[in-house]
Amino acid sequence: MTLIGMLHHRKDPANVRKTYAFAAVAKAEGVGFFYFTPGKVNFSNRSIEGKVLEHGLWVDRIMPFPDVIYNAGDPNKLAKSLKVVQRLREMIPFTTNSIGNKWSVYERLKKGKDFSHYLIPSEKITSDTDKFFHYLSGFRSVVFKPFDGRKGKGIYFISIEKDKFLVTKDSDSSYYTKNELRSLIDERLSAETYIMQPYIKSINKSGQIYDFRLHAQKDGHGEWVITSIYPRIAPKGSIIPNINNGGYTNYLTPFLKQEFGEEATNIKGTLEHFSLSLAQHLDELQMQLYGEVIDEIGIDIGLDENLKIWIYEVNWLPGCPPTFYLEMDVVQNSIRYAKYLANSQDAIKAKIEAAKRKNKAKGEMPIIAITGSAGKTTTKAMLASILSNKWNTFESKDYWNTAQHTEIHASEIDKSHEAVVLEYGMSSPGTITKHCSIIKPNISIVTNVGLAHVGSFKSNIKGIAKAKSELIHGMDQEGLLIINKDNRNSRYLETKEFRGKIITIGIKSKADYKAYQIEYAENGMYFKMTLQGIEVKFFIPIFGEHHVYNALNAIAVADHLGLTPMQIQAGLLFNKPARRLTVYNRRHNITLIDDTVHSHPEGVRAAIDVLSNIGKNRKIAVIGEIRALGKLREAEYRKIGDYVYEKEIDLFITYGDQTEIMGNQAKLKGFPSNSVHHFDNKEEMHEFLKTVVEKEDTILVKGASRINMYETIQFLKKTFK
Repeated sequence: MTLIGMLHHRKDPANVRKTYAFAAVAKAEGVGFFYFTPGKVNFSNRSIEGKVLEHGLWVDRIMPFPDVIYNAGDPNKLAKSLKVVQRLREMIPFTTNSIGNKWSVYERLKKGKDFSHYLIPSEKITSDTDKFFHYLSGFRSVVFKPFDGRKGKGIYFISIEKDKFLVTKDSDSSYYTKNELRSLIDERLSAETYIMQPYIKSINKSGQIYDFRLHAQKDGHGEWVITSIYPRIAPKGSIIPNINNGGYTNYLTPFLKQEFGEEATNIKGTLEHFSLSLAQHLDELQMQLYGEVIDEIGIDIGLDENLKIWIYEVNWLPGCPPTFYLEMDVVQNSIRYAKYLANSQDAIKAKIEAAKRKNKAKGEMPIIAITGSAGKTTTKAMLASILSNKWNTFESKDYWNTAQHTEIHASEIDKSHEAVVLEYGMSSPGTITKHCSIIKPNISIVTNVGLAHVGSFKSNIKGIAKAKSELIHGMDQEGLLIINKDNRNSRYLETKEFRGKIITIGIKSKADYKAYQIEYAENGMYFKMTLQGIEVKFFIPIFGEHHVYNALNAIAVADHLGLTPMQIQAGLLFNKPARRLTVYNRRHNITLIDDTVHSHPEGVRAAIDVLSNIGKNRKIAVIGEIRALGKLREAEYRKIGDYVYEKEIDLFITYGDQTEIMGNQAKLKGFPSNSVHHFDNKEEMHEFLKTVVEKEDTILVKGASRINMYETIQFLKKTFK
């Protein structure tokens, strides 16, 4: 007869509700059963001072070591006797093995890939309140919950409503200003770590929040079965359906018929299939990672308005469903599985070894290379951020885009990486060919063809396009190519012989991925697009319509690779590269816009657009010289002067060789002469700025690193700190 020992941290089994059910079912199944705590184990004679249920009372009995241990206690409390528990594990099979806390399960499922598209994008936050506000801007409505929270406690639901924030906790809702919300978040983060998620809610026809608990166990044959699936419904006015917070349950079939009518049967089948599939997936991951099996999980899921399943969390000690007859089903499965475990160790070990050896069929690792006259680094950062929601992604360092850097990257990429995102720079013919000979991409993005480095190509834009086309020729010829449909010069790219798939992005032209309703927000840009058949609103925490193009490049690749719209939304809340339209708020409400990494005519106009859109009062443009324009310099400088006039900038300051051409052209257009100033000496320009900047001015500083325009930003930050 199989003997089962229930291990628990509590001394008295009468205080553990399910012990009576276990004792009764064990007797009916012809299995021996006793209860014990770690302190009662004697390793010397392999005996345990246990308790046995006799005639309704728990009595002490000296028991031999059991054939299998059902470990039912709180892991944190059993940790006090860790050495005893570990020694028992080495000698006796345990029914239950930990799959970790909720965050580790999230990370495991994300890396496991098969169910990653059911995960709600989640971000762990410890201290960065600005990160919280970026996330909130991206999703408009978020869940903010303690990292180690349990039973629905301490959860905040926060949404943007016009110029205020609605904050709900338990059943209480209040409106906060931004400063008040910042204080609340700072206070919470000073106490503990939190997790942020987009708020996905399921609402029934009565307007109440609900979710589903899916309870799966292994049976007496070691196979996964569904113990129960039931809805949990929040009380009216509450947004937490957890039973411990006043929520209640209902029977599944009548609930589904009431809420979904003819779709009820299909939804029920979907929930059942999902329960078993996820349980099997987690079991396989446990075997592959730790050489263990698991026996029982509770999965909390929601359905959005499109009836898509989203995983809220997975629990490995889910407890019994809140009805007696289901409690008996749980216990019966547990007893029968324990009996199977005790008598099938060889079969289980063979199954674990097979899982370890299993070589899942993997698709080709995406190797993505990005080139273009502008937008390479930002596109790379956006795309790598998105892909990291699903894969261990290798991302080249910012501005590491020479062929020598690619050689270094080739030595750093290893078997642990599941996706690669690289930036391929170009300053002369043959450079990109060299990149591709070192690392050959299977996905390529040409952000645009512009005037950067045109002086090295006899001032001929077609020469730039030919050099960029080296990426098309050097990549996998059956791969994926992304091209900007709005960029007129991209028509010179050499795509005729390319045999792979070409995807276009755009804002103005008809394109495969087209953005619309683009608008400036307080700390970035909103735009909409149709993705996977639905309209999706995106947010990027960086200013400028030109960065929407960069986002479209990233979205196109991510969508092609199978990431969900929500994973893409989360990834676009990226850490933007430094000095790329970085905004600093200084004293007297003075705003500085730092765009001092690279400079070319298109980039200057894009930066002026940002100044024009976010400037609060007077708008001051400080523009440095643009190098490597060759014979096109004068013409392009004049175009910039025209643009400054058109955008109604209030004060125009130029710095560097021949940049007075810009100012003179603006004056020819009608720009006030006393509002145009030119400097060849940076210190003199700084002294002038010190005297001319006023309260509430917005100042753009645009120029390349080579002429050290960042020194002007540093000067202004120090002067108006």
